Amino acid sequence: AQPARPAQPARVVELWTFDEHRIGLHAVLGSVWAPKGKQPIAVVQDKYEWLYLYAFVQPQTGQTWWYILPELSTRAFKLVLHDFAKTLRVGPKKTVILQMDNAPWHTSSNLKVPKGILPIFQPPYSPELQPAERLWQLTDEPIKNRSFDTLQQLQDVLSLRCVELQAQQQQVKALTLFNWWPLI
Repeated sequence: AQPARPAQPARVVELWTFDEHRIGLHAVLGSVWAPKGKQPIAVVQDKYEWLYLYAFVQPQTGQTWWYILPELSTRAFKLVLHDFAKTLRVGPKKTVILQMDNAPWHTSSNLKVPKGILPIFQPPYSPELQPAERLWQLTDEPIKNRSFDTLQQLQDVLSLRCVELQAQQQQVKALTLFNWWPLI
């Protein structure tokens, strides 16, 4: 008779999606209500300074994870990816399958993906397949038709909005959980 093998701990697998969004001092314009016959006014600046909002979302739960950085690059993405993996405790007992687009900084040979993160790339030119793409309508709400003098002012508003969205998991889930999204 063979000795009984000890039970292996179950491996946790989570399915997340990721995208980036450029936001800057150049105003995000949107529809506004105005009394009939009155022209709505929105202050617009032609300032081309940018921040980049990096977002992870788990559509099945509506959980989000956010980063605001001053650049969009392989180096920045590597930092974000490694911090995300560390925060979620990805490793031998936990795998994150991460759907993302084919941006050059996602596929760079200089990018070392942390162990336990399995990138899955969506087909090129298919943002409609990216649940994280739908987050931008939520993040843009408090900055639409507003003018900011500095990137720090913009970052303060975006940071507050990201914290609010982390607590609104049902709203995020309703927006990002596509009917074809696999439930694991």
